[in-house]
Amino acid sequence: MINVADLAQQKLREYLEQNNIESSIRVALMSGGCSGASLGLALDEKKEGDEVAEFEGLTVLIDKTLLTQCDKVYIDYIDADARSGFSITSTNPVGGGGGCGGSCSSCG
Repeated sequence: MINVADLAQQKLREYLEQNNIESSIRVALMSGGCSGASLGLALDEKKEGDEVAEFEGLTVLIDKTLLTQCDKVYIDYIDADARSGFSITSTNPVGGGGGCGGSCSSCG
């Protein structure tokens, strides 16, 4: 199940319209440095094995296997001036990170 907050829907529609983009929005697992993998957003087309959610003309995609791992996904938009942006969370957290196997400055 994918839920998209009203403000997030509005901001996604504005972005697509301002940039003249006709694409679906994909929730994807993004690789991350020290923090590990996290959920992110990308422009993409529907693929076999996708779960599709429609929100008044806005199409959001996620791979069904990833959705099963996440359980429920919630997309929100945090309005905090220069630090504004999308927040993608799930019932079952993905990633893990914290291994400090790389060049993390927080590793002791």
